[in-house]
Amino acid sequence: MVQTPSETYIAPRTRKPAPLWAVMLAACAGQFLVVLDVSVVNTALPSMRADLGMSAIGLQWVVNAYSIAFAGFMLLGGRAGDLFGRKRMFLVGLGLFTAASLAGGLAQADWHLLAARSVQGLGAAILAPSTLTILTSAVPEGPARVRAIGTWSAVGAGGGAAGGLVGGVLTDLLSWRWVLLINVPIGALVLVAGALWLSESRSGQARRLDLPGAVLVTAGLATLAYGIVQTEAEGWTAPATLVPLAAGLSLLLVFLLVEARTRVPLMPLKLFRVRSVSAANASMFICGGAMFAMWFFMTLYAQNVLGYTPLKAGLALIPSSLTIVIGSKLAPRLMPRLGAKNVSMLGIVLAAIGFGWQSTMTADGAYITSIMLPGIVMMLGAGLASTPLASLATSGAEPGDAGLVSGLINTSRTMGGALGLSVLSTVAASATHGSGTPEALTEGYATAFRTSSVFLVVGVVVMFLWMPRGTDRRGRTADASA
Repeated sequence: MVQTPSETYIAPRTRKPAPLWAVMLAACAGQFLVVLDVSVVNTALPSMRADLGMSAIGLQWVVNAYSIAFAGFMLLGGRAGDLFGRKRMFLVGLGLFTAASLAGGLAQADWHLLAARSVQGLGAAILAPSTLTILTSAVPEGPARVRAIGTWSAVGAGGGAAGGLVGGVLTDLLSWRWVLLINVPIGALVLVAGALWLSESRSGQARRLDLPGAVLVTAGLATLAYGIVQTEAEGWTAPATLVPLAAGLSLLLVFLLVEARTRVPLMPLKLFRVRSVSAANASMFICGGAMFAMWFFMTLYAQNVLGYTPLKAGLALIPSSLTIVIGSKLAPRLMPRLGAKNVSMLGIVLAAIGFGWQSTMTADGAYITSIMLPGIVMMLGAGLASTPLASLATSGAEPGDAGLVSGLINTSRTMGGALGLSVLSTVAASATHGSGTPEALTEGYATAFRTSSVFLVVGVVVMFLWMPRGTDRRGRTADASA
């Protein structure tokens, strides 16, 4: 792919660059914190409610405030990194995230906590795209970059998987406040490491941000995310759900119209003509919708049906948590032999089999056959799929759009996960027919897993039909727009 002068990187070399392992450690630590905080608060919610006197709706917004800000500002954070510097945005995002974690851990009222979680989500949205583009800028395209993306995917997957266990341990042994305060010393260390080890890079484009586009896409994604999370409490047909969903989609439509007419758009629409980018994002959206809810329903099944404590439920998911990391690291070894497209399809198929197996759970199921083994199959497939999808999404874009594409793939995963959780929660609730018996709850969770399996089959079909056949063994496309 020919690079024009406006797409070259500006990378000052005023000092000797840090070794690659140091760059990877700083970038992956930032990604781990971002993904961990999506789920780490779940096991601490009852303690938060008791300590701060929160309502049930307020408790829901401890999770939603983070998710909405995270999803809404992701594309803006990615483009800001391209224009103003990936290292700079990494440090700004991590600084906001760390400061908000301290404020949340010291919160004395429910609104203090919700405000802190919103700022945490904003910091995460600025930070997350930079973690991937820092790696892709530091590592030349080829097997080494694929391995770096595999490590990044494994760390992110490990953060999501470890959330329940970390939250349970900290809440049981210390206090719910440490679910947030633990980020402060880690964040401070990563800030120092990032300042010392990371080199600045950005696109050579004029430093002009498309403010109308930024406002529209941020408002649209945040409003859409708000509508999605409303479905759990209000249902899909309530005005409180339909109005923000319609408003969010309308804002995104206006955003696309504005981008088509803007000279320097926030999101060049030409990106969607690159089939490797569009197909990988579509698949990531579908897979996020199917797989993100796995930890949620497995934890509920273990606690509400099998009677596990929060800590025991977290420990029960350790094998599947480790397996997703193994799958993410195994994928780069398979990609040179099978090709990125085939490895991602193999992972999605394997995950679909695991979700189907999990749907055979019973109210008196044994740990080995009802949690551990199907969990291993599900998460091995998820790990195998995540690395090639991230590689395919970033390899087809121009270097000057790397941060935006990284923000886009993270947005696809986040929005897919939020929508999938809402859909599957509705499916599970409908299957229980209002009963709270262990048998009814098990049937609800099993129906959700069967539905996820169907979603994943759709994801395989999307990859097979949409992803260019010219995808080479390293994840690049011979004809990206074919």
